[in-house]
Amino acid sequence: MPHVVVMGVSGCGKTTVGRLLARHLEVPFIEGDELHPPRNVELMAAGIALTDEDRAGWLDAVAAELARRPEGAVASCSALRRRYRDRLRCVVPALRFVHLRGDRAVLEERLAQRRGHYMPPTLLESQLQTLEPPSADEQPLELDITEPAEALARRAAQSLGALTA
Repeated sequence: MPHVVVMGVSGCGKTTVGRLLARHLEVPFIEGDELHPPRNVELMAAGIALTDEDRAGWLDAVAAELARRPEGAVASCSALRRRYRDRLRCVVPALRFVHLRGDRAVLEERLAQRRGHYMPPTLLESQLQTLEPPSADEQPLELDITEPAEALARRAAQSLGALTA
């Protein structure tokens, strides 16, 4: 079974699609947000964008959680820059990425409706500026977030070879 990161900016549906994909693949789901150290959560809750240095330990924690599961796993992780994805791949070489992408208006609407999350909608701009979409050599699966989450998860599972219909 594959190791997969469902990636993208805040509000794209990483957790929702990731949970559904993990269910289809019959592997554990790892909520990347839960692996942030308290300082990162405090910074984001205050509307302060994380730096590369802030993200380093968090990325290492996500990679370690994936590596602990030889049976495969799906993790939600923004993985915004190529170097972040490379850092994850150093620990999990065959890691696959499912990039959930959508336009700003859809993302802003979703974030405006989201409740109970520490990351304020104001951080979307910094995430969009930081995002380096995966290039073809990374062999990402690119999915449009305007489709229903279940359809996205099924398409990802099919692409990963877990579903045939």
